[in-house]
Amino acid sequence: MKLIVQVKLLPTPVQAAALEATLHACNEAATWVSEVAFVKGVKRNFALREHTYAEVKQRWGLGAQAAQHVIKKTCDAYRTLAANLKAGNLGRPWSKRYRRATGKPVAFRPEGAQPYDDRMLSWQIPERTISIWTLSGRVKGVAFTASPEQLARLALYRKGESDLLYRDGMWFLQATCEIPETEPNTDPDGFLGIDLGIVNIATTSDGQIMAGRALNRGRLRERTLRTKLQRKNTPSARRRLKKRRRKEARRTKDINHKIAKHVVAEAERTGRGIALEDLTGIRERVRLRKPQRATLHGWAFAQLGAFIAYKARQAGVPVVYVDPAYTSRTCAECGHIDRANRVSQAWFVCRNCGFVDHADRNGSRNIRARAEALWRRGAQSTAPEPPPTARGGTGRKRSTTPSGARSASPSL
Repeated sequence: MKLIVQVKLLPTPVQAAALEATLHACNEAATWVSEVAFVKGVKRNFALREHTYAEVKQRWGLGAQAAQHVIKKTCDAYRTLAANLKAGNLGRPWSKRYRRATGKPVAFRPEGAQPYDDRMLSWQIPERTISIWTLSGRVKGVAFTASPEQLARLALYRKGESDLLYRDGMWFLQATCEIPETEPNTDPDGFLGIDLGIVNIATTSDGQIMAGRALNRGRLRERTLRTKLQRKNTPSARRRLKKRRRKEARRTKDINHKIAKHVVAEAERTGRGIALEDLTGIRERVRLRKPQRATLHGWAFAQLGAFIAYKARQAGVPVVYVDPAYTSRTCAECGHIDRANRVSQAWFVCRNCGFVDHADRNGSRNIRARAEALWRRGAQSTAPEPPPTARGGTGRKRSTTPSGARSASPSL
């Protein structure tokens, strides 16, 4: 499984100047390569090299490896654009946004990330320094800082390219690591249901609420401040908006990481799997008023689900996605479905049996029950056969993953 380890570089002023000049040259060259690819209609790596490789090396003074990475980066950008167009992320073909995206070449920011391979970058992990290629030659002894856990991962699992990027006045390297996966648990002792919501970001079937009302008060303050700055719309207000937006994104990511880490640790400790709602397309299916829309779209639920999935995959914890329909209206005790069961945002009272529970906990228990039923149905037809030695022959090994559960881990 691939994970990204980000370390912060601590270059001297001379080293930083060399890195900045290199990054600007690589992105300027990539923008020119993109224009050539757009005009000639050639967007494949090897075909595009014939038109641009020699010019990139001569005009910008890039080395052979750097020139190849510039061309490859351009092709990857067009491949990503094509995938977004196909998925409809840029609107319909006749929309203004779609035409704007396809009507001109892809442009690269002067400080956009630049990939480096092991020929251009070497790591001295015990000394916490790197040696990196620049336009001024090889720059050695560039210091970096990282946590002990990050250093261990780099030393054991670093493999492939690393990306150099400049952000908010700081230099970073993002290294790709191939982390070995733990053997998946094919016989979990039940499931830990997770109900995702607006007021309470995540509620487990054990009754634990993570990131609830206290977090929402901070989110409301941030949204009020953003509204004021947007109305003001001065250059300084736009700068503050940009800064606040990045801060809020970092805060959301940090909280999602903490929630995912806690959920996976609890499931691993108790030998259970994790049950999540399949929220694909929820934004298009749900109709809300304008104030509610801002709250719904203000949290990265897909990011939280992805964090839980990859951490679970790393720990060998199975994850099952279930249909979330009517989980908030169904009684976890008797199964009675009624819209009136949800008497308020916080409380659930069954009209049939009188069962009373916290609404989000009741929903998470329904999610857990659906996951357990799905796992049982799948496990009956995909149970592993006895080993060949016990059968006296060579039997074909079957998959031990239930057919009703789709893959829980995204490609990272």
